[in-house]
Amino acid sequence: MATFRAYEVTGSRQFALTDRTVRPPAPGHVRLRVLTCGVCHSDAGTVEGRRADPQKPIVPGHELVGIIDAVGGGVTTWQAGERVGVGYLAGNCGVCELCRRGDFVNCTDQPVTGGTVDGGYAEVAYCRASALARIPDGLPDLDAAPLLCAGLTVYSALRQLDARPGSIVAVQGIGGLGHLALQYADRLGYQVIAIGRGREKESLARQLGASSYLDAASEDPAQALQKHGGAAGIVATAANGSSMSALIPGLAPRGHLLVVGVGPDLVNVSTRDLVFGTRRISGSLTGSSIENEDSLTYAAIRGIRPTIEVMPLEQAPQAYQRMIEGKARFRMVLQIAHSH
Repeated sequence: MATFRAYEVTGSRQFALTDRTVRPPAPGHVRLRVLTCGVCHSDAGTVEGRRADPQKPIVPGHELVGIIDAVGGGVTTWQAGERVGVGYLAGNCGVCELCRRGDFVNCTDQPVTGGTVDGGYAEVAYCRASALARIPDGLPDLDAAPLLCAGLTVYSALRQLDARPGSIVAVQGIGGLGHLALQYADRLGYQVIAIGRGREKESLARQLGASSYLDAASEDPAQALQKHGGAAGIVATAANGSSMSALIPGLAPRGHLLVVGVGPDLVNVSTRDLVFGTRRISGSLTGSSIENEDSLTYAAIRGIRPTIEVMPLEQAPQAYQRMIEGKARFRMVLQIAHSH
């Protein structure tokens, strides 16, 4: 095809469905025929105009699944016809100091898919070959999309824990990230405690792998965690600094609070809670492309699946609106084409 459809955004929430010309991929890049693309809360940075030049049109979307349609010069390990995924990080450069030391996630010359380079709200996408992750057979296109960002984020966080199988790991929030974190934590062999507000999601949390449920609206979650012996790890997915702060005293000695939900308010901590118990707090930013591949493979083998709502590309603005209003249960995914 000579042209393809893509949703561009300018300013704040100014969506426009446009026709773009198909071009060959640049050296080191591939061209994808996009099959599906997740709608993630991190898309807000682009859609709400929180970028350097909001008037410059850009295609959002960083949870895209596609078929390689063409490869650029210098690409030797990828072939046309392979089904691949691209997440939030659009490919490390391979030559900066951090890349030379193997820290690909923090590469200093790495674009953001759908943020600084065009993303997946489109029928065709272009990306660095270093961003690609192979998608295992048996993992459907629609299920794979949210795992490329939300799934990888919680998988990477959990793998940072220095905790034995059977240790208590708590997941704060049962939403787009939390419902996947519960599944990964359960499959990794931890005793999983879900933390929510209200009892509405208790049954779902237990179905997803939680052995216990704490209602932070009716009890002190830190005290409740200590009654269980303290948490070796807490994955904080709800973007609320004050609710994260309240969890820190619930960590066991050498316990680790992993922050993956990003919000505007601060996380406050008592120095006593950190020092006495040798506890840690850290952020966790997604993962590298090969770690994304590992996460997808693990999800396929262990039956980890997102709960999704599906809309066609033409309804991308409505899908974004439903996501940003917190109405999605739990991930919105755009069906753009079908794999053969």
